[in-house]
Amino acid sequence: MARNSDVSPYVGKLSRSKLYSKKGLYKRERKAAPAADKAEAKDEPAFYPADDVRKPKVSRKVNNPTKLRASITPGTVLILLAGRFRGKRVVTLGQLPSGLLLVTGPFKLNGVPLRRVNQAYCIATSTKVDIGSIDTAKFTDAYFSKDKASSRKGKEGEFFKDGAEKKEFPADKAADQKNVDKQILAAVKQTPNLAKYLSSSFGLSKGQHAHLLKF
Repeated sequence: MARNSDVSPYVGKLSRSKLYSKKGLYKRERKAAPAADKAEAKDEPAFYPADDVRKPKVSRKVNNPTKLRASITPGTVLILLAGRFRGKRVVTLGQLPSGLLLVTGPFKLNGVPLRRVNQAYCIATSTKVDIGSIDTAKFTDAYFSKDKASSRKGKEGEFFKDGAEKKEFPADKAADQKNVDKQILAAVKQTPNLAKYLSSSFGLSKGQHAHLLKF
């Protein structure tokens, strides 16, 4: 026989507390909650924020180091396809931790200074320059970073001045450029017509197709 009978549909004869006492549920042993459940309960906030707080999306993406193309090695002459110096030929000095390439013109031949370029916007040629003795350890990504404080807009009075003040190029970076160019130019002189090749810009004549050329 059921412990609790219905007086009317959905209404029982005994209340919930009476039924609890009749079943003897109070005699059962209560087990403590697992430690993991308690830790999770403590981590939960006591109150919910009034406004929705956006949480950053968890990304499973892993930033692997950029793989360098097999055709690009230290000393390889590249043709730049984008940027301020597009069409110029430069000499590769190595790859930086960010994956970008460290290149130079050299500056004395074609005006391209020490700079970083993406290998996706370069054509690797078969021409090589021996740069084995050049130390590029000091040229890191931080070396090319700009000062945020100096790049901010000036005050209103400075904006209406006649002509913007031209900032001088750092003397230490100019010395680094001259030192690197000196060593590269010494290696370039050993190959006939290589200096003319580096100083000339790349271009296609009528009837030439880039995918048919052998660089």
